[in-house]
Amino acid sequence: MKEQGQLEAQRQFDMMEQCRKRILKLCERAGRPLTYHISTFGCQMNFKDSEKLAGILEQLGYKETDSEQADFVLLNTCTVRENANLKVYGHLGMLKSYKKKNPHMMIALCGCMMQEELVVAKLRKSYRFVDIIFGTHNVYKLAELILTRLETEQMVVDLWEDAREIVEDLPAVRKYSFKAGVNIMFGCNNFCSYCIVPYVRGRERSREPEDIIREINQLVSDGVVEVMLLGQNVNSYGKTLEQPVSFAELLQRIEQIEGLQRIRFMTSHPKDLSEDLIEVMRNSKKICRHMHLPVQSGSTRLLEQMNRRYTKEQYLELVDKLKAAVPDISLTTDIIVGFPGETEEDFQETIDVVRRVEYDSAYTFIYSRRTGTPAAVMEDQVPEEVVKDRFQRLLEVVAECSAKRTGRLEGEIAEVLVEGISEQDSSMVTGRLSNNLLVHFPGTEELIGQLVLVRLEEARGFYYIGARIQ
Repeated sequence: MKEQGQLEAQRQFDMMEQCRKRILKLCERAGRPLTYHISTFGCQMNFKDSEKLAGILEQLGYKETDSEQADFVLLNTCTVRENANLKVYGHLGMLKSYKKKNPHMMIALCGCMMQEELVVAKLRKSYRFVDIIFGTHNVYKLAELILTRLETEQMVVDLWEDAREIVEDLPAVRKYSFKAGVNIMFGCNNFCSYCIVPYVRGRERSREPEDIIREINQLVSDGVVEVMLLGQNVNSYGKTLEQPVSFAELLQRIEQIEGLQRIRFMTSHPKDLSEDLIEVMRNSKKICRHMHLPVQSGSTRLLEQMNRRYTKEQYLELVDKLKAAVPDISLTTDIIVGFPGETEEDFQETIDVVRRVEYDSAYTFIYSRRTGTPAAVMEDQVPEEVVKDRFQRLLEVVAECSAKRTGRLEGEIAEVLVEGISEQDSSMVTGRLSNNLLVHFPGTEELIGQLVLVRLEEARGFYYIGARIQ
């Protein structure tokens, strides 16, 4: 399988070279470089895919622009909720008008939304001006698909039900020079009853640990000090390898990489959070003191309906173990309000979990009926006005707990990775603590990418105002 991936990578580089020649001719005719723009919707996995897609486009000779009136526009789509699809259709209406003014413009769609048959059928019928449609499993084929479109002058649709191999070592354009996402696995085997992801991302496939280590070493030599290990469920990493390696073991190997300062990861499924992983976090000097641990609901009854495969009590026990092992850990979560059949009693169980865990922050969602999932056909859908009321009450409790948690570090000195100039005040820089909380403090762009010591002077809800320690 690995040899197949290497052969395919080489084939794609050949395709890039052929396509580059065609694009350069188009640039000559236009009398300027051709431009590209990528709009990314959804999760960290999609943003990582967009870095790869940008790398391929730049290899072909395209130059990035902020404008959606570019010569090549790519929408990398999400389909977790129905309104994500509506956003894409809205974008397409706008892009159609741009394309009328620029007949050489190409529009491509990829990502999770494209893995849905009904969506693709609608695009074929009503959006014939779209040039290229591909999914989540063949991102690396972009150059080949553009070449096919240029040669045939027809809409190109290339969709796979599942991945055939893992193709690595293709170009990428990273947003940050000092931190990077690293895929350690692809797909999902969990089939939560509300979630479309396993149907559009395919089954779990783990990368070989040696390939992951090699990629991180390369990133570190290129100036990266922090990596984010990415997977739909990183805790189940390694189960599909010929020689299984646990996520805890992988983290121990990554810890040994010289020059790497910080290790983050997401997302963790509670059912697969092992004692070994907690122990590795306890002893690590590089793993960030933060874990995103989605609970979704505090009701054991609803968790069973969601097919989450843990109870409220088991989740709280995990939290207790994490806090005992890593006392300064910051916990964040995902919570769904209004899942089919949710009663006020179920909702109060969720509120109870929020108060007991005291999350630093929570991503809260109103349940979205997702066609193609078991939950979409469940009876007893909760009335909209009831859901909105519960959602508002949940937000208030989350904000109360977050403010309490954030304030605990006031007055302390902590290490901050500076990420950029503050968007609110150009005399300030913005950075991130190990526990993922933001800090704003006076500084200049020379600090970007550096780890600096900062006194956390004032907590303001979800962030701190600080002062650098000279």
